[in-house]
Amino acid sequence: MNTTINKRPTVKAGQKNHKQQRPSKGKKSTIDINQLTQKATVQPVSTPYEAKRSFGQMPLNPRLLQAIAKKGFSKPTEIQDKTLEHLLAGRDLMGVAQTGTGKTGAFLIPLINRLLSGKENFRVLVLAPTRELAVQIDEEFKSLTAGFKLYSQCFIGGTNINRDLQKLGRKSHFVIGTPGRLLDLYQRRALKFIDFGILILDEFDRMLDMGFNKDVHRITAAMQNRRQTLLFSATVDLKQQEFIDKLLKNPVEIKVSNGEATGKHIEQEIIRVTEGENKFRMLTELIQQPGFNKVLVFAETKRWVSKVNKKLIQSGIASDEIHGNKSQNYRQTALKKFSSGRVQVLVATDVAARGLDVPDVTHVINYQLPATMDSYIHRIGRTGRAGKNGKAYTFIN
Repeated sequence: MNTTINKRPTVKAGQKNHKQQRPSKGKKSTIDINQLTQKATVQPVSTPYEAKRSFGQMPLNPRLLQAIAKKGFSKPTEIQDKTLEHLLAGRDLMGVAQTGTGKTGAFLIPLINRLLSGKENFRVLVLAPTRELAVQIDEEFKSLTAGFKLYSQCFIGGTNINRDLQKLGRKSHFVIGTPGRLLDLYQRRALKFIDFGILILDEFDRMLDMGFNKDVHRITAAMQNRRQTLLFSATVDLKQQEFIDKLLKNPVEIKVSNGEATGKHIEQEIIRVTEGENKFRMLTELIQQPGFNKVLVFAETKRWVSKVNKKLIQSGIASDEIHGNKSQNYRQTALKKFSSGRVQVLVATDVAARGLDVPDVTHVINYQLPATMDSYIHRIGRTGRAGKNGKAYTFIN
C-alpha cells in the first residue's frame, strides 16, 4: 500500500540518507526511519483459539458461572482455558499474553471461585503499571462479583489520598493499585503487605519499563506471608529472568504469545512532511479517509497532545485527549468515549502506549517520532489486536 497525502507519496522502505527526526522533547530519536515502512510480514491469525469446553463445563461455582454468562461470555480465551486448573490448585504462574487476550479474567475467575468455596481465607494484592489498567481490573472484579459479598479497593495516583485512607477501614478481598500509591499507603502504615497471601503482577514488563523495579522489590519483600504469585507479561526480557526466578516458585508457564515485541503483523507507512507543508492539514486529510474509524494519535509531550486535540475538534473531528496532567476522572471518561466510538480520535502521550485494552483500534498515527524503537513498537501495538488487521503511520519532518 502506498499512501499519498497531498499528492506526496510516503518514503519507501530502503530509501537511504534520511536524517532522524528530533522529537519535540529534545531527545534525539534512536530510530532508523527505514524500519518504519513495511508490509505486514506476519498475517493475523484468521481462526481465533477455540476452547474445547465452555465455561459451564469448567469446575466453577454456579453463581460465578451465572455472572460470567451475564457478561456475555460462553467460552474461555486461550489464557483462561490453559491456566484455570493450575490457579485453582494454587500454583505460581508465568503467563505470557498480550493485552486483550482475557488475562484479567484468567486470574480473577479462579481466585473468585476459591473465595466463593469458603474453604480458603486470603487477600489478593494486584499491581498494575498504569492507573487505567488498575481501574479496568477493579471494574472487572466488581462486575464478576456483584451480590457475592466480595469486595475490592483500587488505589492509584492522581486521586485523593485522604479518601484512600478512609477506604482502607473497610473490608476488602482484592486490593488493586499502582506501585507508587500502594507504597505511599504502606509507609503511612495504613496498608500492611503482610496481610496478603497472593500477589498478581500484571503487565510486568511495562512495570519494569516504567522504573518500578525498586517499588516491586520493596512490596514483594514485605509480603512475608505470600504463598502464590502470578506474573503476566506481554514480552519476555532475558535480563528480567533473575528477578522472575526470585518471585516465582516452581511456576507453570503458559505462553499465548511468543513474548517478542514486534510490529511485523501491522502494515506500517511513513509520511514525509517537507518544509512549508501543513503537517496538521495532512493529519486531518488522513483521518478523514474511509476506514479510519477508531484512531489513536501519539504526540511526544502533553502540550502537543492538547494542541493537536484542540485543532482536531476545531476541524470538526470528534476527538479527545489523555495525558498525565489530566485528572483520573477525565482520563477514564475520555477512554470510555473512545472505546465506545463516541469519539473517532484519541490523542495521547505514551501513557496510552501499553496496558490499555481498547478494542478495534483501526489506525495508530505517530504525529511525532518517538525517542526509541521500543516505544514505537508498543505504540503501534494498540492496533492489529486479537487477530485483526492493523495499520500505523508515522510523520517524519
